[in-house]
Amino acid sequence: MLAKVEYGGKQKYIKIPQSEETLEYQRFLQDIATKFGLQPENLKEDQLVLTDESGTEVDEDIFEDLVKSGVLNFKFSFRQPVLDLEVQIVSQESSSSVVSDTPLSPLSSSSSDSTVILESTKRRRVAELMDRDQAKHMVEDVLKANPKGEEIFMEYNKTKTLTDGKRKQMVNILVADMIETHGRIPPSSARTNYALGIVTLFPYLQDPYSENGYEHYYDPVGNTGYLAWRIKTVQRNSSVGSQSYSRPSYQDSPRSRREALPDVEQLFGDECREALSTMRHSTDESVVKERMRATFQYRQKLVRDKDASMSVLDNFPRFLDIPGLIDQDFAMMFGDEVSSRFLAKWPTFFKPRVISDCRTLAPNQYAEELLSAIEPQPEDIYGWDSDMSAILLLLHLLPPTARGQKKTAKISSAQAANHLVRYIPEGASLTTFLERAETKQPFLLCIGEQKNKILKFYIIIDQKAVPCKAQTSVAAFDELFKAHYVFSLSYDEALSNFYTFVQTTVYNIDIGVTKESPRVKELRARLLQHNI
Repeated sequence: MLAKVEYGGKQKYIKIPQSEETLEYQRFLQDIATKFGLQPENLKEDQLVLTDESGTEVDEDIFEDLVKSGVLNFKFSFRQPVLDLEVQIVSQESSSSVVSDTPLSPLSSSSSDSTVILESTKRRRVAELMDRDQAKHMVEDVLKANPKGEEIFMEYNKTKTLTDGKRKQMVNILVADMIETHGRIPPSSARTNYALGIVTLFPYLQDPYSENGYEHYYDPVGNTGYLAWRIKTVQRNSSVGSQSYSRPSYQDSPRSRREALPDVEQLFGDECREALSTMRHSTDESVVKERMRATFQYRQKLVRDKDASMSVLDNFPRFLDIPGLIDQDFAMMFGDEVSSRFLAKWPTFFKPRVISDCRTLAPNQYAEELLSAIEPQPEDIYGWDSDMSAILLLLHLLPPTARGQKKTAKISSAQAANHLVRYIPEGASLTTFLERAETKQPFLLCIGEQKNKILKFYIIIDQKAVPCKAQTSVAAFDELFKAHYVFSLSYDEALSNFYTFVQTTVYNIDIGVTKESPRVKELRARLLQHNI
């Protein structure tokens, strides 16, 4: 990727250095200095200044977002420290003509087309981090000054939460004020202040699992969140011919390396091969389960080997005829307490909150059908049972989003449900179904008289059916989720937000390590604060 950089009245194309998917800001500045013959090894990093065509300084934390929004023309100069004044390099065409009385260094004065503008420290203090009360009053004043602000306060006071529509409205109002106050590229500190102000003013919107509680509005580490996204939208709309690119918004937690619990002795070499042979031919389930525990580490190495991962069910075929082995491996990774969390927390805590939250949504035929299954009428024989319906309602609250540089078509919650669970009637050919199941990501297959009377559950992986130990929809989904970790499989792209919510919020796995979308954090804040 090339950028056009101007220094001293001259313009040159400079290649922007890139490491993996990250643009390297400091190397870019050094390359500019080298290209213009300015001996960068004799300069300190904080002396280098990059500005866009409007004269706004481009900091490291927004450089990549700015470039990917289509801004590729920059001006370059050097900064000299001024005790109580802020120095900004802008183009000569600027209408301002305020010139510093402070002597300039030879480097900075050599630029014939640059003007030094001085600003008082008052402006700088606005961008400093505020305490909670300051941030709260700032957000409160901005919302009260807007005609739509009163509607936001009324809804929150009534429901202790905000609908998607009111949340978007609030974010738009605050971002407009932020840009008016701080310019088109507000500093990270300003964004943090507004995010802090939101969750302080509206405490039920805080995410109790995030470090600060406001990361779904603005996360300074990844420059993500509703405020950051809205700012990017405004920047994109104000840039002619710009393009935007999205970064991955989640971490592939199921593929993270896991060790066996220390109390389980592992077999290697000849002993491992002997255990594999014993498992294949033994008719004693207790012997098979004991050997499976002893070969856990070998199996985990196998599923992480791209060349060998497809053969894991061939090497360990007892997954296909002995239910419960998935649950055993998962418990070896995380312990029994973590393994039991979904079954302990979903039915009594999360399920009623999900149902209650869905009842507040705008009318939707698919959601209404699922809600009707919660309390089925005698004639309602075609829908899922209450437990599966509630799980699909959670998916409805966390619908699929388009991802990647080439945006894929967004699918509905009903279509995404087909990536999670499927049904065939009892008596249908399982072999024929497996031959037609092309997806590589695991999903749940239910077989029974009808959807709300399931007799058997299977997890479909690589066109093979792994039988579930579960006898209920909730327990079957528990095994499906665990299969991702046991076989080191990424979440289905359409189900990423859904599975990430279950992972961090219900199982409490890799909290603070897994990257979550703002929508996941927002829903968690809403459900955990919700009183039934």
